[in-house]
Amino acid sequence: MKAAAILALALGLGGGPASAQETCRQALALGLDVSGSVDAREYRLQMGGLAQALGSEAVRAALLERPEAPVELLVFEWSGPHDQAVLLPWTRITNDGALETVIAQLNGVERRTDATPGTALGVAMMSGAQFLGQRSHCWRRTLDISGDGKSNLGPRPRSVKPTLEGTGITINALVIGADDPAAGDARQSEIAQLSAYFTAEVILGPEAFVEVALGFEEYASAMEVKLLRELEGLVLSME
Repeated sequence: MKAAAILALALGLGGGPASAQETCRQALALGLDVSGSVDAREYRLQMGGLAQALGSEAVRAALLERPEAPVELLVFEWSGPHDQAVLLPWTRITNDGALETVIAQLNGVERRTDATPGTALGVAMMSGAQFLGQRSHCWRRTLDISGDGKSNLGPRPRSVKPTLEGTGITINALVIGADDPAAGDARQSEIAQLSAYFTAEVILGPEAFVEVALGFEEYASAMEVKLLRELEGLVLSME
């Protein structure tokens, strides 16, 4: 799909009428970076890390806190401009069984072989906004973008972000640093630069934030912190 067409869809965020049974307190769309910088091992750490975070005791309790107004989850992966793929369609997390089905599905995902290696972050933002446009009945709508690098294909995030302002969605980010930097100082410098980039060009909304994983090995724990902050509105600080 052309970037302009995706943008047009993203701006059409109004959904159809919802029944009373469709009440949900939060729509959460999770976009996972599977570009060329993510190798097979890192892919598995990311997919398994998300499953692990969703199944943690704290996140499970937060997800299931209000079954009468559940959270709805969608997971998609992204890389080049034409390589967005839904891994988990919109799913209402109403009980443990629903959550366990989601976790099993994520753990069973196999990496596609036909995706291009580029990093089309702006298109990923527009795709996520399009998905959230299907959930107008949810009280809050949040897009999570995980990424380990800057955009290098398609519309720039800085050009996309203004078109999504005023739509009522929040965009948060989980920034992933290099697993094997040349030195500790290099790792800190790299992650600081990437966090600043996502802060300036990607995240959106008055409560939007960037969470950091110093490498894919820390993805699961960083994702758990981020999900808790989103689901419970917690103010978490790094010690």
